Amino acid sequence: MSTQNEGRRGATVADVATLAGVAKATAARALGDYGAVSAKVREKVRAAAAELGYRPNEVARSMSTGRSNSIGIIVGDIENPAFAQATRGASDVAEAAGYDLILSNSSEQPDAEESAIEVQLSKRVDGLLIAPATSLRAASYASIADAARPVVFFDRVVYGFDAEAVIADNRDGAQRLAQVLLDAGHRRIAYVSTLEDSAPIEPRAVWDDDGTLRFSPGLASSVIDDRVSGIGTALRRAGIDDPLAFVRLGANVEGIGRMVTELITGDAAVTAIIASDSVIAIQAFRAIRDLGLRIPDDISLVGFDNAPWTSVTEPGITVVSQPERELGAMAARLLIARIEGESGPATVHTLPQELVERGSVGPPR
Repeated sequence: MSTQNEGRRGATVADVATLAGVAKATAARALGDYGAVSAKVREKVRAAAAELGYRPNEVARSMSTGRSNSIGIIVGDIENPAFAQATRGASDVAEAAGYDLILSNSSEQPDAEESAIEVQLSKRVDGLLIAPATSLRAASYASIADAARPVVFFDRVVYGFDAEAVIADNRDGAQRLAQVLLDAGHRRIAYVSTLEDSAPIEPRAVWDDDGTLRFSPGLASSVIDDRVSGIGTALRRAGIDDPLAFVRLGANVEGIGRMVTELITGDAAVTAIIASDSVIAIQAFRAIRDLGLRIPDDISLVGFDNAPWTSVTEPGITVVSQPERELGAMAARLLIARIEGESGPATVHTLPQELVERGSVGPPR
């Protein structure tokens, strides 16, 4: 039987063992990198595998070792540049550590996320990285605990589920964006997000004596909770009576332009908009332009995420730059440490954000 033909039909462990002159079990240990095998034998087996064009059966290997050397990652929207950057950060760390990364997209839908979790677990991933579609459904992650797989959340946390998480300091970033607008003289400031919440936010708003806003219960997304809380706190401390009047949640991508148009026209028009991400910001930019208005002469626009386009428009857009890649990278490092046996209490790790001021803020018209 020729070596060339072996490669074409798919060489087996038994073929490798025969060529290397070792037992099949020894070849399996050498190829799977587990158990006691001398360096000389391992080198001999790997040389035989290379000659035969052997490809390992990952499913069989995971059954024998209990490890697949793969990590699942579930994001809300892979078209969102922030998630793309986080995924790249996680991928770089995983690859360096010898893990494959398997990507799923939840479209920010909790049911779709649960289905993605089941698919990932069926692929026997060693652990999961998840940007939760909701912070309110801890039960959605019970199957991960049942499968004895570690999970690390990134970008958002899940209330009531004990797991490590890596988030950005969204409350501080939101306060800083709001303060830039307040310092320019704005008082009618809107915030726009595509993420939905199941109930009106006003009844849940709790104001502390120092003007700090928090929500009880929390909003459906911990990111939006932190950002609305930060903006509300800054506006209340500036003496604005109804700081949540222009908070708008649940705008679908097609409806962002319409929502922005409603906010910046009419007798009750706002003079500034805070976009929750770069997707909303570019839609707002287009809506403002289509109305024949100018930034910042007629309306000021700021937002989260330092997408490349925000620095090349005229004017450039003032943003809070998030540590997007590091969110994914740190989450992956924490997950791999858990996979490889590290224990200890779960911690929420908070990374700072950077304010990047450009030309999109001016005094209110």
